[in-house]
Amino acid sequence: MVSRARFSEYRIMWVLVFFDLPTDTKKARKDYALFRKQLLQDGFTMFQFSMYVRHCPSAENADVHIKRVKRILPPEGDIGIMRITDKQFADMEIFSCRQIRPTLMPSQQLELF
Repeated sequence: MVSRARFSEYRIMWVLVFFDLPTDTKKARKDYALFRKQLLQDGFTMFQFSMYVRHCPSAENADVHIKRVKRILPPEGDIGIMRITDKQFADMEIFSCRQIRPTLMPSQQLELF
């Protein structure tokens, strides 16, 4: 039997990666594209142009993805990594042209044990 605590909105995490990377040279643009591509390959979704998010079933799983992001950091630029609970993410208000938009819902992810 699966415990209800396992699916708590305080246990489920979101990892946010936001960045400001230079694109003034060909190498910098290549580094930017590679970083973005690797985020997508690790299951992150674009939330805004320089902000990517990933839904994680636990804090331990979030730690794994944070370590992966740290391994792929480009040589230049500013990168921020934040971990928040599902409850905090759900409380976010998002506006587009003064109209409130629904919060991004997590994609279906399977866990195999």
